Amino acid sequence: MEIITGRLYHIKDEYFDRVNDKGLLINHENGHSRPSYLAIKDNNILWFIPLSTQVDKYKKIIDNKIKKYGKCNTLMIAPIGDKDVAILIQNAFPTIEKYISNEHIVNDKPLIITKGVSRLIINNFKSILRLKELGNNLFFTNIDKIKQMMLDDLK
Repeated sequence: MEIITGRLYHIKDEYFDRVNDKGLLINHENGHSRPSYLAIKDNNILWFIPLSTQVDKYKKIIDNKIKKYGKCNTLMIAPIGDKDVAILIQNAFPTIEKYISNEHIVNDKPLIITKGVSRLIINNFKSILRLKELGNNLFFTNIDKIKQMMLDDLK
């Protein structure tokens, strides 16, 4: 399957069993499969950013971060499909293609994110990735450990 940056996918249970990181979201939400994840392709590593329908919950967190820090680039609310969703950049994690279950499909078609929203998500992700490289880790998952596990899986 070709993984395309800015598209939404689902992750296999096998990944979560393999990685076993407390920072990853719960396995299932309300009896449905795991949340959808926005993909960012970075050579052999795929970065996945979870989406949540709990918009009100994350709006409050965003507002608090803006009051405290003047901005919030770890969480976003944006329209995807026909509704607003929370984009949990702080919960991003690396994986590889073998752990991708399927693309997120709505009405027999892949759900496409607008280029503007996709670009904003990717820019915010790259921004907090740069902050991590400078010693200010805002990610909830241990992305270095997970990335090494994924690179080891590729060997």
